[in-house]
Amino acid sequence: MGKTAIILGATGLTGGLLLQQLLDDNRYDKIKLFSRSACGIGNPKIEEHLVDLFELKSHQEQFTGNVVFCCIGTTKAKTPDQETYLKIDYGIPVSAAEMAKENGIKTYIVISALGADKNSKVFYNRTKGRMEEAVLAQQISNTYVLQPSLIGGSRDENRLGEKLAKIAMTVVNPFLIGSLAKYKSIQPETIAKCMVFLDNNNYPDSRILSDDIKHIANQ
Repeated sequence: MGKTAIILGATGLTGGLLLQQLLDDNRYDKIKLFSRSACGIGNPKIEEHLVDLFELKSHQEQFTGNVVFCCIGTTKAKTPDQETYLKIDYGIPVSAAEMAKENGIKTYIVISALGADKNSKVFYNRTKGRMEEAVLAQQISNTYVLQPSLIGGSRDENRLGEKLAKIAMTVVNPFLIGSLAKYKSIQPETIAKCMVFLDNNNYPDSRILSDDIKHIANQ
């Protein structure tokens, strides 16, 4: 029997690319999607659960499998209300980790962000840092926290600031070498490849910086 994977955030950019990779990977027999909206893909490997992600714990019975891939995340521009932002970027990943622990799921992989720090004065970085700490506190056997830099790719949403940053990074990237390499922008396909690799191979570190995500994905 192959693996059963759970994806949170499969309708997002990175989550959607991850879903496609898992559909093409014969190591996975079933992919459970917990989302607010349907992914729009007809495939016998997919089992969709359309739920209120703020009430994820009410679906504990269905939350079973071998691995959880958490690709949930928002932005200040999309979610300006800090309370709602906290529920998304902290509440959902932490609830999922707690459910995974309770249901005996051995692998939990979550996308955080470069600069995550629970003591940061920046709300975004502080939220990500607190999330990481709460997830790692569950002590799930194989827990990996990915800290990507600015994520490339195109989204349906109009994020002017992000678009400008991506344009700037195409100029700056070649100069980011050595200890600065972790600040280079990263493609969502690369993050998805790294997540799949980590689920199927041992890796010594729980927190994985952006440049290391690229190295892992290229193996």
